[in-house]
Amino acid sequence: MDSQGVHDYLLTKPLSSVAQPFGPGVDVYKVKDKMFATLALGKMGKEDEDNRHWRVNLKCDPDEAQALRDIFTAVIPGYHMNKKLWNTVILDGSIPAGEIQRMIDNSYTLVVSNMPKKEREQILSLL
Repeated sequence: MDSQGVHDYLLTKPLSSVAQPFGPGVDVYKVKDKMFATLALGKMGKEDEDNRHWRVNLKCDPDEAQALRDIFTAVIPGYHMNKKLWNTVILDGSIPAGEIQRMIDNSYTLVVSNMPKKEREQILSLL
């Protein structure tokens, strides 16, 4: 799944929106003003410009976050995020699209589940 596919899928979530509050280059996806993902082109370590990959930060259950890191080398602790609750998924083509969509769904659902009951029920009724 490439960055455009991730962007498009993130915006299919009910009441989702995208903005760049951290400046150009980092898209922040929210549901009712609560962040559930970020998407940015990044590099880490000594990568050169040719080895840059898009990265998506997704909220995650702490146990699942660690399990995903153990399974996929392209899943690392959340960059600039709470590393217990967020993962960074490097979009290098090594993770199947369906798995990335599942991670996005889980991130969205985790954020919605922490909203007040009225908002949560409204959003869940749209799923």
